[in-house]
Amino acid sequence: MSLTTAETFHILVALALLLIFAHGFGFFFAYFRQPRVVGEIFGGLLLGPTFLGHFFPEIQQMAFPSTDQVTYPVLGAIYQLGLLLLMFCSGIEVRSKFEPGERRTALAITATGTLLPFGLGLLFLKLYGWTDWEMLDMHRFYGEAENDTAFLLVFAIAVAVTSIPVISRIMFDLKILETSFARIVLGAAVIEDILLYVVLAIAIGMVGQQEGDVSGLLGLLQIAPDSGYAKLYHVLVPLAFIAFSLLFGPRLYQFLSRFRYNLLMKSSPVAFLLVFMLIMTGLCILLGITPIFGAFVAGMVVGANDDSRIGPSPDTIKNFSFAFFVPVYFAIVGLKLDLVHAFEPVFFLIFLVFACGAKSLSVYAGARGAGETKQGAWNLAVAMNARGGPGIVLASVAYDAAIVGESFYVILVMLAIVTSLMAGSWLGKEVRSGEPLR
Repeated sequence: MSLTTAETFHILVALALLLIFAHGFGFFFAYFRQPRVVGEIFGGLLLGPTFLGHFFPEIQQMAFPSTDQVTYPVLGAIYQLGLLLLMFCSGIEVRSKFEPGERRTALAITATGTLLPFGLGLLFLKLYGWTDWEMLDMHRFYGEAENDTAFLLVFAIAVAVTSIPVISRIMFDLKILETSFARIVLGAAVIEDILLYVVLAIAIGMVGQQEGDVSGLLGLLQIAPDSGYAKLYHVLVPLAFIAFSLLFGPRLYQFLSRFRYNLLMKSSPVAFLLVFMLIMTGLCILLGITPIFGAFVAGMVVGANDDSRIGPSPDTIKNFSFAFFVPVYFAIVGLKLDLVHAFEPVFFLIFLVFACGAKSLSVYAGARGAGETKQGAWNLAVAMNARGGPGIVLASVAYDAAIVGESFYVILVMLAIVTSLMAGSWLGKEVRSGEPLR
């Protein structure tokens, strides 16, 4: 477990560079009222093969040596913990209260803005499968898992997903977070992301258990990973887990927080929150569910506690996570991007137009059906089109699970970045015009 002085030095230098570039460019982007997360990814991008590795490969190898067997595993562990903390903090924010007249619009754009683009994403791949044109052959984007169903689900999620953290941060910077417009967008995004994270858990579960590597409840039940029972299992278990957690989790959390013999709570409330998250995450692993789903649901359970007198405040863990672990996570996402060798700009433009059109027009239709004005419906459509953090999480998790290959990973991250910039620019222009967003 001990490291040499040189190994420790490399790790510290790598972390320092990632933090400096992530926070530096995050601040730069936020200053110009663009999503901070995009700046954090851009900082990592400059340190990776796209820029530093392409123009100054010797310097890039000194900072992130490819032959180093220690630095990358350590960064990988921090990357995974950053992802879990990001999902935990996102789960905490999954709350929204509506004023009279807002619920109808939120439910309408949730229904049309989730189901329609998801279905169109499935249809898009089916239509692609009918052509022999090499440019449209999607199999080149598959990961090593070579799972058609999992790839299909990830593709459809990418078309339908909306970012809660990014769009909420954009509206916070524009000082419109307390408006009716913001409540509708965040309320719809909350329901949408819960549904899509369940689907992502199903997709990951389909490729997460390989022959000879079946453990936990799947192994106990002796279910073959490629059987029909396994597919049914990966559909039902995530649904049962979230239903059981939301039904009984808040009461259990309150009981543990108040328990007089909870020495961990008495010693460090933040440590209690971390252990609660890790237990929920570990339970998901035992059930054969992706761990990020456990972290997200744990955050929802904690966030369901509206009484500040019960349990520790999550603000401390959120502040530290977004100071260290989350920026490092997003910087490593950028570090892994190779826009020189693994980016297909032509297909990206096709996918960008299709995804934006499917998502925006679906939300617009739902908003108009709920009685919104044309301009109000367009504002909602552009805001819900921002994929941000969830889009990037989808890309990194699907890539790590070998559902998608490097080329499609790059495309998914770029889709999240571009749509977030589009939403920030559009809403900023609307706010500066002085016209109400609804």
